[in-house]
Amino acid sequence: MSDFERSSTARVVPPARPRKLAKVPFVELADGRLQGVVSSGSDIERVYVSSVEAGTYAYACSTNNNRPCGGARGGFCKHIGALITESVLQYGADRVARYLRVDAADAADGEPTAQSLNAAMSATRPAPAESKPAASVFSRFLRHLAYLELAATTAPLPEMHWFPSTRAVA
Repeated sequence: MSDFERSSTARVVPPARPRKLAKVPFVELADGRLQGVVSSGSDIERVYVSSVEAGTYAYACSTNNNRPCGGARGGFCKHIGALITESVLQYGADRVARYLRVDAADAADGEPTAQSLNAAMSATRPAPAESKPAASVFSRFLRHLAYLELAATTAPLPEMHWFPSTRAVA
């Protein structure tokens, strides 16, 4: 049995490419959706919780106060476009395409891009999602922010015993 199998930590997969957190501070592939928090382009105090369901590409976008996004009428809004772009930077286009079950490839080299994923999903004319995951996604985002505010320590944190570690445990 390897050290990894005996430890209570999981390997952290580094981002596919570095990304800036100002526009999309939180992105995840979870609960059968690509979902995350996207900053407003017009109001620094407003954020949007956006999501796209795997397979159906049903989408949702609303503010953290559950007000609907004005741009998500009849198709993906700019917040969902930014979420897709940042997810490709975080996870890589192939992984995002597999998770969302999108068959999208550029004609030039056969590799999917954020633009080709967005175009392929938009071409199916997705409908708004019936259930909106805004509260749970925003709650997870706030929980992640709380961990950033903890003082640096080497002492164990009981609620984070499952949290991935990049260093090997002997």
